[in-house]
Amino acid sequence: MLHDLDQTLRALLESELPSDLRAQTSITFATPDNQFPPSSVTLPAINLFLYDVVENRELRESTRGWVPAGDSRFVRRFEPIFVSCHYLVTAWARDEAPNPEQDEHRILGAALLALCRHRILPTSILRGALASNEHVIRARPLEPGRLGSPGEFWQALGGKPRPFFNYEVSISTELFAPEVSTQGVSGIEVNVGRTTPEEILERKSGE
Repeated sequence: MLHDLDQTLRALLESELPSDLRAQTSITFATPDNQFPPSSVTLPAINLFLYDVVENRELRESTRGWVPAGDSRFVRRFEPIFVSCHYLVTAWARDEAPNPEQDEHRILGAALLALCRHRILPTSILRGALASNEHVIRARPLEPGRLGSPGEFWQALGGKPRPFFNYEVSISTELFAPEVSTQGVSGIEVNVGRTTPEEILERKSGE
């Protein structure tokens, strides 16, 4: 699920970044610590670090009722879980660049515009299990995030502070397979009649 979300965001950036940046900029999800970039990443790069995953209770749904599924079958789907994924987005220029700070600001600004264009992720860029998910995938760019103190965060990673913005995406997943039943109600029968005192006494004596 989270891997599919990473690949979806990669596809979103690749489709929205200016062509010159897209051709020369890597997209990575590595930890932005003092060892960044890893050997697998070529600079310049846009890094989306997934630092927090929490339940989104605002989107909770109740368990649904039985619905017909054809051939006297009925299906009941259980409540999915919605989670909000928080990414820390940073830009990294080449060390030998004449003006690395300006390069990073340009790259970070382009990433910000690309991610802010879609508050609901388009179906064309969804990857893996997200492509068949029945719920829309909502994004909230530039949210305050859940880092607490950015200074302490960068200190914990052993690196120096750098410009960043927070990007939040909410996705859902099913925890249980749908329940299937063939015991549907085919009809209701109600019998209305008068019961005599003798019949009542007869029933009581038989109990």
